[in-house]
Amino acid sequence: MPPSDAHAGTTGLGQPGATGQIAVAAPPERVYALVTDLRVLAELGEEVRAHRWVGRPGAAVVGARFRGSNRRGARRWRTTARVTAADPGRCFAFEVSSGPLPVSVWRYEIRAAADGGCLVVESTWDRRPRWFRGLTALATGVRERTAVNDHNIARTLSRLKERAER
Repeated sequence: MPPSDAHAGTTGLGQPGATGQIAVAAPPERVYALVTDLRVLAELGEEVRAHRWVGRPGAAVVGARFRGSNRRGARRWRTTARVTAADPGRCFAFEVSSGPLPVSVWRYEIRAAADGGCLVVESTWDRRPRWFRGLTALATGVRERTAVNDHNIARTLSRLKERAER
């Protein structure tokens, strides 16, 4: 399978609702390995408690699926994700759903730097139907999802940097 484009899985979605970036003093391949390890990705995130691959191939390849267990305070919810881009050292993206309803798209874009490190850009697009947003706000306790995602992305990227630079 040819490598995916850095924007694969997000083409046609417009500008992300929330995004952040951080310089990491680690090679792009190391950062990619961390964000595609579902156990590590759950450790880095703010609301994610666990991820697990569903079925085969059980790895970060386009089309692979994984389930997420999420928590914010006493509220808990589950989601399913499908990998839409998996280009080692460059890009990992997935779309999240709740049952048949789209929830979001997440992308980690990794850009090699001249010093051997990289710049990591984490972005998300809210894909929930308007009528579904109120229900998800009740389920998650989050009314201002974009602001919360901006905060969560900053925290996730900070943890990713710390982990990758160890």
